[in-house]
Amino acid sequence: MTKTRFQIVGSLLRPTDLLDYKTQIEKRDDISYPFYNDLPGYQTVESADVKTIIAEEKAHGLDVLTDGEYTKSMWHLDFIWGFGGVERYIADHGYTFEDHDGGDFETRKDIGVRITAPLSGKNHHFIDIYKNLKAQAGDNDVKLTVWGAAHAFTELALIDHLYGPDEVYKTADELKAGLINAYKEFLTEYKDAGGQIIQFDDCLWELFADDNQQSFFSEGNGSLADLADDFVAINNAVADYGHELGLKVWTHNCRGNYESRHAASGSYAAIAQKFLHDQHYDRFFLEWDDERAGDITALKALQDRPNVEVVLGLLSSKTNTLDDEDRVYRLLNQASDILGKDRLYLSHQCGFASCDSGNELTQEQEWAKIDQGQKIAAAFWA
Repeated sequence: MTKTRFQIVGSLLRPTDLLDYKTQIEKRDDISYPFYNDLPGYQTVESADVKTIIAEEKAHGLDVLTDGEYTKSMWHLDFIWGFGGVERYIADHGYTFEDHDGGDFETRKDIGVRITAPLSGKNHHFIDIYKNLKAQAGDNDVKLTVWGAAHAFTELALIDHLYGPDEVYKTADELKAGLINAYKEFLTEYKDAGGQIIQFDDCLWELFADDNQQSFFSEGNGSLADLADDFVAINNAVADYGHELGLKVWTHNCRGNYESRHAASGSYAAIAQKFLHDQHYDRFFLEWDDERAGDITALKALQDRPNVEVVLGLLSSKTNTLDDEDRVYRLLNQASDILGKDRLYLSHQCGFASCDSGNELTQEQEWAKIDQGQKIAAAFWA
């Protein structure tokens, strides 16, 4: 399917003219997704910038294209905002990330979600986003990146508690069933529109790692093993349905990425059997840009799944300098000894702009890092 062994996770830094509109979105909850009717000129600027970024991706040799996620405000919530039965609002607090000095860092606050009616994935704006991307991709493959279903359920149910006597869904199981059904409705229409690759992004696997001291599950949120089983079952229900439709079903996992900061630790070794081996994805994009990920030998969990591919996020999208190539080659060689070279790809650990504000580097530095990734991949897989 792909010709280059270097991949991008999805998001790229937004240009200034687009950020002017995105900043307005962040500060307002009197507007409705996708915001075009509320912000005159926004759709025109977005469309022009999407056209430019697709052309730049092609020019830099990428062959699985995204729209740079320019059509999103955040890597995850836009997908839920596009469901029927959802309202967004500005919450009292944003998400908590770890700052560069080890203290707390608060993200943007327009993360509040209300469920006002049974969830529906039909007539989703992301279908229009896909059609526009595909029309400009030429002979290249394209992918849509959406919020992983289990991560969405965890946030809606366990964190936001959007079920109960006064909610649309009376129990957590009803909410789970409604959410999975909405994902299936979306995937059906995505396939009908010509979609071939869907990538589910997910930042919560490491909350189940016993070596992650930042997991909120350590505060008494029930049996860790039971929660992990439920988490994997949700993702597999959606992935299996995607496979039934004939889709390639990929996933990306990291430990948070917001303005060059992370949210959690936790090694892959601690969760490898359940979250690598037992999840039914065709391709795993895995964050391995620093020591938080642990030893590369965690990949042994995939040795008996020969059709599964791994994109090693050995490069960092959080820094403004080029990456240590000796480290990248060393880990690529180690991973090849475990899975074989033909099952591996290379990427950065995450996108360059999981949310609009983006990481702490320039667009010139971003493309230099992408070009470095292409160079390393070409040499390693020569």
